[in-house]
Amino acid sequence: MSTTAAPGRAAGIVAGLIAAVAFATSGPVVKPLLVAGWSPGSAILVRLSVAALLLAGPAAWALRGRWHVLRDEWRTVLGFGILGVATASTMYYLAVDRLPVAIALLIEYTGPLLLVAWRWARERRAPSAATLAGAALATGGLVLVLDLTGSLELDPVGLAFALVSAVGNAAYFALTGRRTELPAISLAGAGMAVGALTVALVAAVGVLPLAAPDVRVDLLGAQVHWIVPLLVVATVPTAFAYGVSALSVRLLGERLASFLALSEVLVAVLLAWLLVSEVPAPLQVAGMVLVVAGIALVRRGTDVPEPVTAEPRPRPVAEVGAG
Repeated sequence: MSTTAAPGRAAGIVAGLIAAVAFATSGPVVKPLLVAGWSPGSAILVRLSVAALLLAGPAAWALRGRWHVLRDEWRTVLGFGILGVATASTMYYLAVDRLPVAIALLIEYTGPLLLVAWRWARERRAPSAATLAGAALATGGLVLVLDLTGSLELDPVGLAFALVSAVGNAAYFALTGRRTELPAISLAGAGMAVGALTVALVAAVGVLPLAAPDVRVDLLGAQVHWIVPLLVVATVPTAFAYGVSALSVRLLGERLASFLALSEVLVAVLLAWLLVSEVPAPLQVAGMVLVVAGIALVRRGTDVPEPVTAEPRPRPVAEVGAG
């Protein structure tokens, strides 16, 4: 049994790391497009729409005609699409438009802390000591990243957008790790379609402004047409990353997969430095390390097995039905 589990675990780890690197390209690649005049709403609408089309075939194939599973899990699909896809992605792009990429992404990845707080309030049971220590460590690191006592000025609206994206991030991991008969790729594909439709509806009523000028942007030192970064973010950090990430979660479980996803923050810092020349201050780098370590500790602390209750012993035949 261990011989089959080991390859599956190794494949899940590789898939998780690949997905994290793919996800990390989103902010640094789209940032030059936003600087050139595209609105975050337009960028995310194109990104999710193209990704939904790319995932439609694999998602349908994985169902193999079992459309009733999709119908039965409509609540999960709606929640995943509206919160885990539309909210997380749109709010992250709105944050990136006002904040450095690394800071926006780091705040988004405080989502696991929100899950801890929600479960604490709902279950009325204090988290483990490791979870509380991790939350404190991550909070302290976030203070360093935001430089709350220093001279760094961060857009408060951008910070608010990033915090809302953290809610979507929490929903993404909670819903992806949920036990369901819906194949992982089918959940990703259906959720992507719901997310694209949600963004389109919000834009249609005027809440999310759309601006898409015909511009050329600087990417890796070259001037490219606007369609190039959009195709990159629609395929690499969206269709490809969501599909591979869903596979990783199914192979490893929600805890380990979400831990591997933290490497996205570190990769994004490097890419933001290379692609858009955003270099964090040394104190912020220290804060990022603390946040990642803290969230990892939170994940370790929440991985506590439920107490096993003894199975009820069968009653003697004479006692069955005795009242």
